[in-house]
Amino acid sequence: MTYVPPCVLTIAGSDSGGGAGIQADLKTMTVLGCYGASVVTALTAQNTVGVHKIFAPDPDFVAAQLRVVLEDLPVRAAKTGMLFSAPIIDALVPLLKKVDFPLVVDPVCVSQSGHTLLQEEAVVALRDHIIPLAALLTPNRPEAELLADMRIDTEEDVALAIGKLQAMGAEAVLLKGGHFEGESMVDWLGLPGAKPMAIPHARVDTRNTHGTGCTLSAAITSWLGRGADMEEAVRRGQAYLHLALEKGYDIGKGDGPVNHLAPILGVFE
Repeated sequence: MTYVPPCVLTIAGSDSGGGAGIQADLKTMTVLGCYGASVVTALTAQNTVGVHKIFAPDPDFVAAQLRVVLEDLPVRAAKTGMLFSAPIIDALVPLLKKVDFPLVVDPVCVSQSGHTLLQEEAVVALRDHIIPLAALLTPNRPEAELLADMRIDTEEDVALAIGKLQAMGAEAVLLKGGHFEGESMVDWLGLPGAKPMAIPHARVDTRNTHGTGCTLSAAITSWLGRGADMEEAVRRGQAYLHLALEKGYDIGKGDGPVNHLAPILGVFE
């Protein structure tokens, strides 16, 4: 029987360097057996060294991309990444409120090189209008601290922050552990009605970590699109990212991306 890839969707910014954003999402979705569609919220002039310029299309055009995709394609799951501005968020929300598939929200605020990817007034719009639509919210430590308006230093802080984010409307929260110190890395998954569970994994010693957040959220979205439940989708997404980090290689003058081809490298040997 011929395999029919489920359709999944990314709503995010473009990375001309190919390591993050729409490009990372579509690579991930393809390698994990899905058909990836896209809504481009912003264009970045970007490479491994950093983000040099950003151009955002008219919010009505961004919404038009989403509208026509939803009218035609059988989307099974979607993710958001860089949403950039409050007007873009405001244009997308009425359409996203009507969908019947899970939405993974990666609250992208700052690039790995330190460039702002979400305007200040858009943080409020994200908190008020996008987080309540999230089947899963995937903040890193700085993003969780910003959205929950608190410092996160201890396990008790992690639980409190996850609870605050769920109170904002997110059904589940994955607080990523990459910004915490230690030889091992722990992500924390808060599912509805349950205490946050610790998901530890080995830390990969590499500088090639560009696009990790985009890649993880796209991988989770792909597994949700393939029918996995939330915990399974998160664990499978983490396993894919870990392998992509292990198989990373240097490209460019700065911090390179993870290796999105990692699971199928044997095809080329």
